[in-house]
Parts: sequence; C-alpha cells; structure tokens
Amino acid sequence: MDCQKHLFSLDTEIHYLNCAAKSPLLKEAEKAAIRALVRERNPIQISVNDFFDEVDAVRSAFGKLVNCSATNVALIPSSSYGFSSVMNNVLPKKKGTAIVVEEEFPSGYFAAQRWCSTHQNELIVVRPNPNLTTLGEDWNTKILEAIDENTSVVLISAIQWMTGLKYDLMAIGERCAAVGAYFIVDGSQAVGALPMDVEQLKIDALICAGYKWLFGSYSLGIAYIGEKFKAGIPIEESWMNRTNARDFSRLTQYDSNYGPQSTRYNVGETSNFILMPILKTGLEQINTWEVSNIQAYAQKLIQPLRDYFNNIGGIMEAEPYFSNHLFALPLLDRIDAEQLNRQLAKHNIVLSNRGNYFRVSVNVFNDESDIQQLLEAIEATLR
Repeated sequence: MDCQKHLFSLDTEIHYLNCAAKSPLLKEAEKAAIRALVRERNPIQISVNDFFDEVDAVRSAFGKLVNCSATNVALIPSSSYGFSSVMNNVLPKKKGTAIVVEEEFPSGYFAAQRWCSTHQNELIVVRPNPNLTTLGEDWNTKILEAIDENTSVVLISAIQWMTGLKYDLMAIGERCAAVGAYFIVDGSQAVGALPMDVEQLKIDALICAGYKWLFGSYSLGIAYIGEKFKAGIPIEESWMNRTNARDFSRLTQYDSNYGPQSTRYNVGETSNFILMPILKTGLEQINTWEVSNIQAYAQKLIQPLRDYFNNIGGIMEAEPYFSNHLFALPLLDRIDAEQLNRQLAKHNIVLSNRGNYFRVSVNVFNDESDIQQLLEAIEATLR
C-alpha cells in the first residue's frame, strides 16, 4: 500500500502524527458534506428514503469492517452514549464484579462505576506491575486472572488509549464467555486501523467514536451491539426506531415494535443529514483499503523510528502487545520534555503529550518525511 496523502487536504508544512486525537477529513467526505449542506437549502429535496438509506449504508459498511450483520449496528452520538445503552441492559450477578483496567478512558470507567453503584457490584481495577519495563504480558495475565465466576461484565478498550498497548481480546473474550460475563470493548482507538472481528473475539458490544480511525466527524459514533442485548431497553424511544417509521402517514398509530435487532439503540434523529455522509465516506474508504493493509503500512512506516528509539536506549512494548498505528515514546532520562516540545514545534510536528511519554499515531496519510522530522526533533533534543 502506498501513502494516501493525496486523498486529504493536509497542510504540507505540518507533520500530523495525531490521528488518535482526531482524523483529518477525506476530500471526498468534504464534498459529500457540502452536497448535503447545499441540499439543506431546499428541504423538499429530502425524501422519506433519505431519512433511512444512508444510515443503512453506514451500518452495512461498519458491519463489513467488524464482521457482523448490519442489523447489529447502531448509530450513536458518542462513546459514552453507547456505553450507557449497553450497560443499562447488563444483568448483574449477585455480589458480582465489573472489571476495568487502570487508566481506562473516562467514559468507559464512569459507565462501569455507575453500573456498579446501581447494582451493588464491586468495581475491580486491574493494574500492571509498574516496576516492569514492558507491561503487556503481565497486564494481560492479571486481567485474565481477575475474571472469574463472579464477574458480571468486563469493559475494556481494545488498546490502551494513551500508549497503544494491546489487550489480548481473544483470550479475554473466551474467558468472559466461559464464566458468563458480558464483554464490552471500546474500539475507538483500534477499529479502522487494527483488524477486529466481533464474532471471533466473542465481543458482546463494540463501541466506537467516529472521529478518529473511522474518518468520521465529531458527535457521530457507531456500535456493534450483539445478541445479548436484542431485547434490551434503549435510552430513548425514538420514532425512527419503530417498524412503521418509513410510513410517515402512520406514525401516530404508535407501533410498539422496534426495528430488527440493534435498531432500537439508534440515537434519535439518526439520519443526521450533514454528518452521516462523512462517516459513510470514511467507512467505505477503509473497506476499500482494507484494515490489514492499513496496519501493514503503519508497521513499515514506523520501523525507522522503532530502530532509532531502540538504539538510543528506549524500550517499547513487546511485539504481541504493540500497535503500529498508535504507540508511546517513553521519555528517557536524557530527553527533557520542554526541550522536546520546543523541537516538535520547530519541526512543525503535531502529536500528543500524555504524561511521561509522547503518543505517536500514524495513518495512511503519513509518509517517510513525517517520521524523519520526528527523528530529527528527538536527535536535536538529545544534542
């Protein structure tokens, strides 16, 4: 796979290594959004089918991406909305537990915390051994050890959102299935850049923000919500989620039946005429590229950086737990954070400072010059 920067309108003077914060907009997505905006001038151009067809296309595209039926896909405004939707329908075990990991993203942590408070379950936070140079193997072992017959639910990100450390979703999913625990995954920093198969991984719900690796917009996300939730109660009772929704003349006949499967969990005003075309374009483009190719491209792109960092005494996560599209550069004793920040600004590099390390996140719009500038910034700081 070659660099795809030509499909974006990125500033050629800026080295954007921060897709984990927000993705840039595809040129085709921008065009689609402008067409949608122009259509808003004259609402008579919006037909009944326009309320539903693009949503269906988005659900199908996401289903292809994560290997699920489109009927198991719901549109959500945010990851926190998605967590609330499914956690409200998680059945607690008596004197059970909910498991999260240390430094989980706040939306997931607070969803689990509230659920525990409501259902008198204990919240267990699994922490790695902080004295280890790499945490992946130890942390994953501790997660698996924490899951037992008392576990009601495990809520975990696919990868650690600040460092990119991979969790063994296959082993965790199998363990959850064995003990009868719900397995809920935050895919916001993985889906679209890392292969994800909800069937193979035994994931019960996969919640994703849309504005990162899916090339969507802010305020529109997407979720796989599996069979365990097919009879659940949604957060809101949107008219669009009923089986008679396409027949505007019959809406006040108050059909009490929801649409198939996860349709009931769609946020109200699902159509979102301006933002939906952006997400649709992003998902279709990712499926055209194929996620395995995106991850392979990232792996090849960052190899010089990994080699350099190892040569100067830096330690990155072991291979089974390393994400090529998102990873952390721990600050060495010889690297002063303020000096490095000045060098990053001097070299027009945009990435994220997360505590004691810098988070680098790359995608197909990045090229060798972006990595080279980062190498030069680190080298200048060391000098």
